[in-house]
Amino acid sequence: MLKARVITVIVVLPLFLSALFYLQDVFWAILLLSLTIIGSREWSRLAGLSVRNTILYMLLTTFIGGELLFLISESVKVNTYSTNLIWLYSLSVAFWFVSAPLYLKRFYQVQNPVIWMLIGWAVLLPTCVALFQLRAISPFLLLGFMATIWISDTAAYFTGRAFGKNKLAPQISPNKTWEGVAGALIAVSLYGVIWDFTAQPSFFSAPLIVLLLIMAILGIIGDLYESLIKRQAGVKDSGNLLPGHGGILDRIDALTSSLPFAMLALLVFYQTVP
Repeated sequence: MLKARVITVIVVLPLFLSALFYLQDVFWAILLLSLTIIGSREWSRLAGLSVRNTILYMLLTTFIGGELLFLISESVKVNTYSTNLIWLYSLSVAFWFVSAPLYLKRFYQVQNPVIWMLIGWAVLLPTCVALFQLRAISPFLLLGFMATIWISDTAAYFTGRAFGKNKLAPQISPNKTWEGVAGALIAVSLYGVIWDFTAQPSFFSAPLIVLLLIMAILGIIGDLYESLIKRQAGVKDSGNLLPGHGGILDRIDALTSSLPFAMLALLVFYQTVP
């Protein structure tokens, strides 16, 4: 398993970085839409949708996702900090701050396929659009935000293994601990200090650390949320596209909850950043 995970990272990471920095906008949009469609297929599996509903869901995701990407691509040509889709990011933030924690607390069992579809779109579509707009602002900024989640996950894993005693959510993800959460927040704080120290004075300044810490917390919520969905579906992974890592949803679970928030924060507080 570890060997497969390492090989997958060695293959996928250079491809992702190449796409991030060198793909033209239209091909970046096509890549994001393709990943979103794959994610919708995995979500359909977790939701237990019928074959007919799965096909319908994937088609609707293609249409809605394509339209949103077209709108944001036209908007960022005029202003990379365009607020035309701020409503989408706001809906995502409301979902992750309110609905997801309630779901985690009360272990709701969703039965209605329409509700499943709407939740899936709340998870996938804002992430897709945020990935496009953040890259339009700066590929390095997007990479920096994504690195926040990678650092958080890595620190939580190793801190939890070394010091973990108090379970964070034993019924959802038995391996996660409060010590791991503390390790993640400390690591992200240090990362934020380094970023803030190396950035230009006109950039984020001290609030950057607060932003990254909130992203890390939301990332943990996103991770737990997908873990609960998988547990309720009775599966270990959302898919098998990435050997050793599972599916697309398994890799982007923390990003779905954190990147739309980061994009919303930029639009609200940092539109004047050069």
